[in-house]
Amino acid sequence: AGEQGRGFAVVAGEVRNLAQRSANAAREIKELISLSVSQVENGTTQVQESGRMLNEIITSINDVSKLISELAQSSQEQTSGIEQVNVAVSQMDEMTQQNAALVEQASAASEAMADQARRLGEQIAFFKIS
Repeated sequence: AGEQGRGFAVVAGEVRNLAQRSANAAREIKELISLSVSQVENGTTQVQESGRMLNEIITSINDVSKLISELAQSSQEQTSGIEQVNVAVSQMDEMTQQNAALVEQASAASEAMADQARRLGEQIAFFKIS
């Protein structure tokens, strides 16, 4: 039993060593699994935060789009108002030119009437009785 006992002791030692290495490997695997779970949880949190931020960005983009639309509408209204002012100014310019022409005509008529009044005065003076 001596040599068989030693052989059995060698095998038992190897089994013990293998068991310890298996236990160590199991602990390392457990640590790796725990680390992986932690990293997955962290990744999940980051993905959720990214989703929340993307929703905020989408909301902000929609708000900006609405403001741009309102600005475009205001610009169109201002353009329409400016066109109306331009039409009114053109009409005022026409009226001013017409008024200037009428003033020139009135001035010419006034001069003609003054000349006629002067001639009429001369003719009346010719018939004056002394």
